[in-house]
Amino acid sequence: MVSYLRWKAAVAVAVVAVSSLSSVAIAQTWSACNPLYTTCPANPALGMTIDVEFSQGSVNSFVASGGTPTYDSDGVTFSVGRQGDAPQLISVFYIMFGRVEVTMKAAPGAGIVSSLVLQSDTLDEIDMEWLGADSSQVQTNYFGKGQAEPYNRGQFNPAPNNQAEWITYIIDWTPDRIVWYVGGTAVRTLTYNDANGQYPQSPMQVKFGAWSGGDPANPPGTIAWAQGPTDYSRGPFPMRVKSALVSDYSTGKSYSYGDNSGSWQSIRSEGGAINNNNGGSLTVTATAAADTNQLSPSIPPGGIGAGQGSTSTQTGWPWTGTGTAAANPIPDGWIMTPEGKIIPASGNMVKPPHAALLVGPLLLGVLTLVMGRWP
Repeated sequence: MVSYLRWKAAVAVAVVAVSSLSSVAIAQTWSACNPLYTTCPANPALGMTIDVEFSQGSVNSFVASGGTPTYDSDGVTFSVGRQGDAPQLISVFYIMFGRVEVTMKAAPGAGIVSSLVLQSDTLDEIDMEWLGADSSQVQTNYFGKGQAEPYNRGQFNPAPNNQAEWITYIIDWTPDRIVWYVGGTAVRTLTYNDANGQYPQSPMQVKFGAWSGGDPANPPGTIAWAQGPTDYSRGPFPMRVKSALVSDYSTGKSYSYGDNSGSWQSIRSEGGAINNNNGGSLTVTATAAADTNQLSPSIPPGGIGAGQGSTSTQTGWPWTGTGTAAANPIPDGWIMTPEGKIIPASGNMVKPPHAALLVGPLLLGVLTLVMGRWP
């Protein structure tokens, strides 16, 4: 009987450990391994440009979390219909400086937030967020090393009719400056020197989706910032994304940190170079006047969040194991296509391991660890 109880307790510990792997996807200020404090695995690099048309369906270079995005001829839809919904897509790759273009319609609804977030393992971050209660503006924001306070970096910039029209939004990020664009108009520019030591400068994943900042379970400051509370009876509230073009301004297979400084000069590329692929140009039709309206509510960095009791699942690309699969989203014999699909090269029919097959060894490993330490 004692042995059975120990086994049952060990199983419970293992289940919690496995569950925690999926719950981190929507954490707002959490990093699985922060290179500021320890040595971490290399980040898989995009190292190229991909142009994803979501009207053609899902691609395995982005994984779903926090809910289930749906696809049709208009693209991918992220619907918030009940407490805890926070559907998003997260890139399996990182970019080290680059350009992200997303053509989308923001979600309506008081308290509903549509988000486009670039975030690194050091919690550097660049954001665009649209509040469902205001279809005329977009919030631009940035954070360095997870330092949220003081809350004085955000701006509300013009983005008229953003819930009804397809508009292309761009974040263009280099070592010297970040420029946010709305439909060809540069609405904000941040220089390295103006960031007061908080300039984002480490490899970033790309995330976009919708969530309820106005959920009743959220802190009062978050609800106020999101212009909530959210009335779910009026939902669901859809954010729609037609396409995403992502350009990595660096090249190589993976990016790693040469030290614990978090500076861009410390980033190393395997098989490539940092910031050697910035040869593109942007068509700028206008420049908006600077908006000095700064944010004050206590909204943490991280962009896409969810209320208490929410759950998160992660599906899609299965490379969550160890070794080269974890360090590189494109295994040997596979290629990334310009459409954002990771496929076997011609003549290579070896299939990658399915995600479900990786859970078994992980569960067994946790059980062995727990049972081995049991008194």
